[in-house]
Amino acid sequence: NSSLPHIQHLEVRRGKAVKRAETVGDTLSFRPLDVWYACTTLKNDTVYLFVVNHPEFKNTVEIFKFEEEENSLLHLKTIKHELLPSVNDIIAVGPEHFYATNDHYFSDPFLKYLETYLNLHWTNVVYYSPNEVKVVAEGFDSANGINISPDKKFIYVADILAHEIHVLEKHPNMNLTQLKVLKLDTLVDNLSIDPSSGDVLVGCHPNGQKLFVYDPKNPPSSEVLRIQNILSEKPTVTTVYANNGSVLQGSSVASVYDKKLLIGTLYHRALYCE
Repeated sequence: NSSLPHIQHLEVRRGKAVKRAETVGDTLSFRPLDVWYACTTLKNDTVYLFVVNHPEFKNTVEIFKFEEEENSLLHLKTIKHELLPSVNDIIAVGPEHFYATNDHYFSDPFLKYLETYLNLHWTNVVYYSPNEVKVVAEGFDSANGINISPDKKFIYVADILAHEIHVLEKHPNMNLTQLKVLKLDTLVDNLSIDPSSGDVLVGCHPNGQKLFVYDPKNPPSSEVLRIQNILSEKPTVTTVYANNGSVLQGSSVASVYDKKLLIGTLYHRALYCE
């Protein structure tokens, strides 16, 4: 049944403009377990795929073009920048333009640990384009998931350790100003948008300790929230999925299409809900 979700294998090919230094031999240095998020943007019916990649403990953003006839991905560009030291998530706003969250200020593992221990609130959101790279929002405990409203006017950022979702207004110069903060009683991970309603779906971790200190006898639980009318004074927050870990452990993202829900996890399985 082609209407059911399925995994599709896409060949990855290297574009002519990609330097060999950005690849291992003829293969992109690509670590699937460290790919956090991918998003697409359209221009002249061209679909681009943006992927956060952590090859050999580095931070890059890989840009691909989807070639439908060949059913493949053409690797166009590898992006590295000093303002992108610890990229967690991205949302594309153009063929080579995106907002990215840094979940740490430092890239060194020990300094990351120290930053979290001291609760420095130095993480941020960066805007990247070929002509300009700048910090557009900062002061987060740990900036994590990011997404954009259907009308492209607002950016949503999940601050996972602070249990918050920040709503920011996007300006013509691509700067962001904070409009409101929605506080939740759970660790908010990645954000997705229901295309039919504009609702925000949030993959959550009700118990952070279970998540970071794994015990198979007492596994981390899963939770998915739906936020309706997030721009209003009183958004409606409902739980659309919850499990104690017996079925699904460590939910990190949820996406809905045609009234079907797909939930992803950090290190467990995916769950398809009709």
